[in-house]
Formats: sequence, structure tokens, C-alpha cells
Amino acid sequence: MWDRLLFSDGGAELELRLPLSGQTVHSSRDLFVDVHESSLTIRVQATGSFTTLMEIANLYGTIKPSETIWYIDEDQLVVNLKKHDSDLKWPDIMENWESLSTGAITLLKGTSVYIVGDSTDINHEVAKELSVGLKYTPLSTSELLETYVQRTIDSWVIREGPDSVAEAESAVLESLSSHVRAVVATLGGKQGAARGHDKWRHLHAGFTVWLSRSQALDEASAKDEALREKQEGSQAYSNADVVVKLGGWEPEHARLAAQACLSALKQLILTDKKLPGSNISFLMNVTLV
Repeated sequence: MWDRLLFSDGGAELELRLPLSGQTVHSSRDLFVDVHESSLTIRVQATGSFTTLMEIANLYGTIKPSETIWYIDEDQLVVNLKKHDSDLKWPDIMENWESLSTGAITLLKGTSVYIVGDSTDINHEVAKELSVGLKYTPLSTSELLETYVQRTIDSWVIREGPDSVAEAESAVLESLSSHVRAVVATLGGKQGAARGHDKWRHLHAGFTVWLSRSQALDEASAKDEALREKQEGSQAYSNADVVVKLGGWEPEHARLAAQACLSALKQLILTDKKLPGSNISFLMNVTLV
């Protein structure tokens, strides 16, 4: 069904054309179109019960349900949707990796993204996925530091302590602050500059995403946890523009975590389209389970 779906963005309006060939549709009464601000469900009645033809839980943007018009045009169901934000270009009807990546390239306007959190490895893996989707340059402060000093971060910490590494990373972040179209993976742990409240000046040169591990059992609890951490401000990571809660982690989760980052950044930017290039803190949580 999805490969035959026709979608177009006309500015203020969206049009969906869904082929009905193979379906027993005698009139509009055989169809059920359920529209909400951010979701869409289409069902067809057959032998007294409804079968779901399409269900989209996360539309790319938000729409005005009361202004939805739908009708049958020969063998197609046509659904016209009105956007809340006519200036937002929808790459696709639904929010997914491809649409978020395409849309973010325009929304970010070249602004770099910094990934912070307790795990260097997770920061690196997610940043790598983001750089592919955004067509940005992938940069890793750990790799830059190790190349410069010709030794591993672990051996550096053992010989000189975590504060020495954090100071060096802070200098690297200062040099990177003038870069555009880059995704920067930062160090996690005590040796990371992002752990210090006094070392965030250059991180605010772009958007910062905090990848935060969570033990919450559901999305609502994870959001409450992130909100509490943000308000308390006890961790320097709470300076980040957005928070992505990770409920569990495996390397294959990197793409899903990167998609959550893009979704959070999109919602942040849409609150104020002047954001790219300015500094502002905002809470947006997406839970990865």
C-alpha cells in the first residue's frame, strides 16, 4: 500500500492519494478517515468490519483536523489536510529517518550539532549516524585529542588525571566552535569537558543533545526524569538544548537514537525558527527503548 501512496505538499495544504484497487468500496460510507493533529488512520469496511489501510502515529508535522476534506476520485481515496505551519516543508507524510534527515538539513541552516553524555562510545556512534543523515562532517574530540598527543585517552587519564583531559577537550571545542555543518561527538565521563558547568561556552556554538541513560519503565516516567534533571541543574549536561533518554543500549540502536535526536531538534527549532545561530535552552525528550 505504501509504495502506491501519492503524497504532495502544496504549501498550506497536503494531499494524499491512496489507491483503492482491490478494495470493495461502494461509497464513502465504506471508508473511515480518523484525523488528529499528529496522526492519521484510514480504514475500509468489508463484510461488516473495518480493515486498516493506513495508520500513521507520527505525522511529519501537525495539521488542523477540522479542516480535513476527503473524497473518492475514481479508484483513489483523496485526503486533503491543512497544515498548522504553512511554511514548514514536509518531505513525507510521516516522521521517519528519511523525512527527518531531509527536513533537518533545511531547518538547521548549517548549524553544527554537539553530542554530550556519559558514554564516549554512545556519543560517537550516534554522532556518526547523524552526520550521515545530515550530510555533515563527523568529528570526534577523542579522536582529535588522541591524534594530537599520540596516546589513548585512558592512558592520558592515568598519567595526568581527568581534569587535564577535560581542559584539553575544552580547547578543542573552542577551535571547533567556528565550524559549521559538523556533528561533534564529545568525551563522556569525568574526563569530558561537558561535565563541567564552566566549560559550556563553546558548546553553545551549536545545538547540544544530551544522550541520557534511563532506568524508567515507560516513556512518561522517562520524561519526568529528564524534566527533573533539567530543573535541578545538578549535572552540567542539563545545559543541553534537548535531552534524549535512552532506555537500554546496543550498537544497533544508534540509528534509532539519531532519529530521536532529529525529532527533538525539529520540535525545538519549530518553536522559534530564528533558533539556528542563536543560543537557547529547551526541554524535549524522546525515549528510546
